[in-house]
Amino acid sequence: MKEFLNFINGEYVRNTSGKTFSNINPVNGSVIGRIHEAGQTEVDAAVAAAQAALKGDWGRLSVAERCKLLDAVAGEINRRFDDFLQAEIADTGKPHHLASHVDIPRGAANFQIFIDTIKSTATESFNMRTPDGKTALSYGVRVPRGVIAVVCPWNLPLLLMTWKVGPALACGNTVVVKPSEETPATATLLGEVMNAVGMPKGVYNVVHGFGPGSAGEFLTKHPGVNGITFTGETRTGSAIMKAAADGVRPVSLEMGGKNAAVVFADCDLQVTIDTLTRSCFENAGQVCLGTERVYVERPIFEKVVAALKERAEAMKPGLPFEKDTKIGPLISKKHQAKVLGLYQAAKDEGATIVTGGGIPDMPEALKDGSWVQPTIWTGLPETATVVTEEIFGPCCHISPFDSEEEVLGKVNANRYGLATALFTQDIARANRLAQQIEVGLCWINAWFLRDLRTPFGGSKQSGIGREGGVHSLEFYTELRNVMVKF
Repeated sequence: MKEFLNFINGEYVRNTSGKTFSNINPVNGSVIGRIHEAGQTEVDAAVAAAQAALKGDWGRLSVAERCKLLDAVAGEINRRFDDFLQAEIADTGKPHHLASHVDIPRGAANFQIFIDTIKSTATESFNMRTPDGKTALSYGVRVPRGVIAVVCPWNLPLLLMTWKVGPALACGNTVVVKPSEETPATATLLGEVMNAVGMPKGVYNVVHGFGPGSAGEFLTKHPGVNGITFTGETRTGSAIMKAAADGVRPVSLEMGGKNAAVVFADCDLQVTIDTLTRSCFENAGQVCLGTERVYVERPIFEKVVAALKERAEAMKPGLPFEKDTKIGPLISKKHQAKVLGLYQAAKDEGATIVTGGGIPDMPEALKDGSWVQPTIWTGLPETATVVTEEIFGPCCHISPFDSEEEVLGKVNANRYGLATALFTQDIARANRLAQQIEVGLCWINAWFLRDLRTPFGGSKQSGIGREGGVHSLEFYTELRNVMVKF
């Protein structure tokens, strides 16, 4: 039985309470390990270690020296690629082809991109004449914000954790990571990498546990934390924002979404169906940027529904390392129950179930896994539960539209504003709509395409702040002004 210990001040430590909880394999429901829950004592120790590192060797390193260490971290992740891959798949159950092409490579890349960013980003400087005829030079200086609490989700555990840890460390901060209780493995394993490359103790710390009354609450309320970055559901993000108000600490929040895709009749249909298959069903729909609302111009509505139905029904569930496995399980039985409850709500509210709507017939050895069918609905009004609420499962509702004005109103009539995808050959129309849709990220004839130098984040209840490239520096550093008169 594998044990997942807290990683504090460069060492793997047990908790003082003796509390542990199970790490469950979502493929078959088996227990794959015991996670040691951090209490207030462990969180205090992790924050103290992070504070000490800021004043120690880590705080004295130059930018070039920090970047050399982070380059070694990226190299060690790649060297131990298979270890990270096995750990990520054991926690999430996602297919091998997905984790190996997305999760682990981006885990390493997230360090590399911010090495380049911190080395190349300049600050402002201005010359001016003073009233007494002398000269004044004013320039900006970026300094680390301090101890950053990194609260991570379970859907892309390594990718989204390093998306925050990479820039935080590049900017000279220290971190205390609270991974999801569902996915402890890769955050824990990264501690071995930090030690292997000679990262100073206390720079990277990991505390395991839950939210309220556990490590998450203890960490986000800790007065020694100087900033909090979080990816996850909006309700939790709201609680973190309230906690951060005590001490007036900055937050970066990437929260829920109810993302739309808009398909015009002049689209490249093959590209559109290929892309929608990914955006609606990849990672069993457990992607913050995933599509759950599809709006199709009426002349091709039936054609798109039929084509997407065929793709959904071809997605074979199965073991992660089987080559013909196209879709994995949901993360847990709890999440399975939530998604199935929303599937039932769609049925109760009168949806036409195009395909799916339940649990697939699995082999006996996998029946205790957290499986659901890829599901498509039509026929619901815009007020229906599954059209307004984030589901985070492999599903979508498809509805027709007749005009730009109509579909723009429908896309924007949601409290979330994370991402949208547009499919059309009319580039003028695409750009016109992209600038009117109330989201942080809009794709045209694509999905999940990212240049890591560009801003990422949500509008409305999908989040606060932007990360990526120089935009990450706004959160992970304090910008100070120095004025010299001579």
